[in-house]
Amino acid sequence: MSMRRETELFFESIVQEDRSILDFIDADYTYLNERLARFYKIPNVTGPEFRKVALAGDTQRGGVLTQAGILTLSSYATRTSPVLRGKWILEKILNAPPPPPLPDVANLDESKIGSAASLRQQLEAHRQNATCASCHARMDPLGFGLENFDAIGAWRMQDGKFPIDASGMLPDGRTFKGPAELKVILKADRHAFAEGVTEKLLIYALGRGLESYDKPAVKQIVARLAAEDYRFSRLVTEIVSSLPFQTRRGEATPLGNNSVKR
Repeated sequence: MSMRRETELFFESIVQEDRSILDFIDADYTYLNERLARFYKIPNVTGPEFRKVALAGDTQRGGVLTQAGILTLSSYATRTSPVLRGKWILEKILNAPPPPPLPDVANLDESKIGSAASLRQQLEAHRQNATCASCHARMDPLGFGLENFDAIGAWRMQDGKFPIDASGMLPDGRTFKGPAELKVILKADRHAFAEGVTEKLLIYALGRGLESYDKPAVKQIVARLAAEDYRFSRLVTEIVSSLPFQTRRGEATPLGNNSVKR
């Protein structure tokens, strides 16, 4: 419940304080109560009430990626999954979802994880299969960047008896070490993130999926959003002013002998 409440309050703050949507990727604050702060090893937070907490420069938290609720959502019940976490980043942050997995792909040997080999070592061996490499080369490095967080989001330095290696190299050659450097790379891809957020909010506003003829409107919204430091209010204003929203079809509602479109 505390994990979920953190994310809800964080989202509300971006909307109500009209902050940049880039804060979803990384921010210098979050919302904690004593129980969650203790889980994060953040001192000086007491009591059951949630409050806004500034994050020190040396913390690895900040943004939704490192919130325990999201890290738990993108893990299995008994272990982390760099694949699931990498897929989540591609879908939700970079707006570049991978294709569905191929059928009949062998699963990892769960009994060896953390004992005979680290999870990373097993996945790297798995990627030697050429049919798997094309997608996993995009997903796995992103997920490796979050491996310092266990399956419920607690910070760790070991995977079983193996030290965590949270470094990664993306297909375009960019490299990082750990979640903080990963977030720097993700924030540099702000256009892709803004486009994904715009598409999702426009889908919500229209009550339908997007079509190819909606793409020019999305690109126009993102271009204008960038000029306003990606403020949430500008995103909403641009959506309600856009051609798809202004020309959306509604249901006829009878009013006496007349009807109106809503």
